Amino acid sequence: MFVVTVTYTAPLKDVDRWRPAHGEWLKDLIARRLLLVAGRQVPLFGGVYLTTDMPAEELAQILASDPYVLNSVATHSVVEFTPLLVADGLESLKS
Repeated sequence: MFVVTVTYTAPLKDVDRWRPAHGEWLKDLIARRLLLVAGRQVPLFGGVYLTTDMPAEELAQILASDPYVLNSVATHSVVEFTPLLVADGLESLKS
């Protein structure tokens, strides 16, 4: 499983231009259960995603298709982790 942080590398006015396409990209990934959670950082200088378990190479391909990345307004940072403790009802997330 991975935690992905998104960092904007351009002014918000430039990021906002690609926000609708980025939102559709996120909705598709969540519908396909490749992402479990996606949201904005506070304050707004990027975002955070929680992914399902997948090969790192697959995640890299997915992230490379982000409209923010394709249009050079954000970068991603990825941390892989193994869930060991989870809240009740989330046991399927444990490895």
